Amino acid sequence: MTEAYIVATARSPIGRAHKGSLKDVRPDDLAALMVTAAVEQVQGLDPARIDDLLLGCGLPGGKQGMNLARIVAVLCGWDTVPGATVTRYCSSSLQTTRMAFHAIKAGEGDVFVSAGVESVSSFATGSSDYIPGVDLTNPVFADALARTEKRAGSGSGTGLWTDPRLEGVLPDAYISMGQTAENVAALRNVTRADQDEFAARSQQRAQAAIAAGFWARDITPVTLPDGTVLTADDGPRAGTTTETLATLEPVFRPDGTVTAGNACPLNDGAAALVIVSGRVVDELGLQPLARIVSTGVSGLSPEIMGLGPVDASRQALARAGLTVDDMDLVEINEAFAAQVIPSARELGVSDERLNVNGGAIAVGHPFGMTGARITSTLINALADAGGQYGLETMCVGGGQGMAMVLERL
Repeated sequence: MTEAYIVATARSPIGRAHKGSLKDVRPDDLAALMVTAAVEQVQGLDPARIDDLLLGCGLPGGKQGMNLARIVAVLCGWDTVPGATVTRYCSSSLQTTRMAFHAIKAGEGDVFVSAGVESVSSFATGSSDYIPGVDLTNPVFADALARTEKRAGSGSGTGLWTDPRLEGVLPDAYISMGQTAENVAALRNVTRADQDEFAARSQQRAQAAIAAGFWARDITPVTLPDGTVLTADDGPRAGTTTETLATLEPVFRPDGTVTAGNACPLNDGAAALVIVSGRVVDELGLQPLARIVSTGVSGLSPEIMGLGPVDASRQALARAGLTVDDMDLVEINEAFAAQVIPSARELGVSDERLNVNGGAIAVGHPFGMTGARITSTLINALADAGGQYGLETMCVGGGQGMAMVLERL
C-alpha cells in the first residue's frame, strides 16, 4: 500500500465569535481562501487532479449549510472537483484527514484536500450550548445519573451531572460540554487550582510562541474586504496568571470549577491540508511535511466525553507500533483544562512535550477547523524541535475521542 503524505498546510487566524476579527466573514469564503492557499503551495499540482475536497464542519447549517465542501470547490473555481462535508463535531477535520488517508491507502485516489471550518458567528443563536441545562426537578434525573455513574465506573457520590431527555431516562449525547468538563473534574479529582494553572500555562506558552515568531509561521494571513490584513489570533491574552484566573466565577455550576478562563472560547476559523500519495510525491518531486502513520477513534459515555483522547490515542499508537514515549510532541486539544489534565495523566504525556506553544484555551477552538489546525501546528512544532513523531488527539462532543500519529519528514 502506498503511503499518505501531507505536503501543504494553511490555517487562518482564529477570531473570537460575534465580536472578533472574522465575525463578518462567511465560512465558505474563509474556507475557500485556506483551501486555495494550501493548494497553491504544491508546486506543479493542477487542481483538476484533486480527487475529492473533504471539509469538516462541526455544526453545519445556515451559512454553513448545504454541502459546504462542494460550495468551496466552486468558489475556488474548480468545477470538476467533488466535495463532501463531514461532521464529527470537534474532530471534523481530523476525520476528513483520516478519510483521505484511508482512500490513498486503499488505492482510490492520489490527491485530496482535507479542510475544516467553523463560524460560530454565523450560528443562528449566540450560544454553542444548544442543549438545555440540567433539570434537577425532573424525576428521571436520579435514574439517569445512577446509570451514568455505573457506565463511568465511578461508583457513587461523584456528583456527575447529565441532561436526561424529558421523555425517558436516556441521557442526551450532546449535553452541555461544560457539564461534561465538570463531570470529568469530579471523576478524576482535577481541582480548580489545577485547571487555572494549566490555563495560565497555555496562555503564557502562546505568548512566548508569538514572541518567537512561531504563530506567525503557522498562520496564513487573511485580507478582509476593507483591506485589513489579519495575521494573528484574537485569543491569546498577555499577562494571564493563575492569580488572575482564580478571580473568575464558575460558568456551568454554582459550586463548579470550570470558568471562562480555563476553557476554550467560541471562535471562527478555517484550515486546509493537501494530502497526496507517494506516487504524486515522486512524480512532482515534492518534499512532504509529514507522513500519516495511523489514526484512531473511540467512543465513551457522553457525560465524560473529555476523556475521549485516552482510548483513541492508545488505538493510534498501537496501530503505529509505537508508544507514547516515542512521541516527541503531543497536542491534546484544550476544550477544557479539566479534561486535558487527566487525559495527559492517563496517557503518560509529560508537560514538556504537551502543547508546547499553547493550545485552544489561548488560541481558540473553531470546532470544524481544529483538527486541521492542530495538524499544522504539530508539524511546525516538530520542525522547530527537530522531532520525528507527534501525536494529535482530542475529545469530541457526544462522547468520542480521535487521534492521529504523524512522522515529520
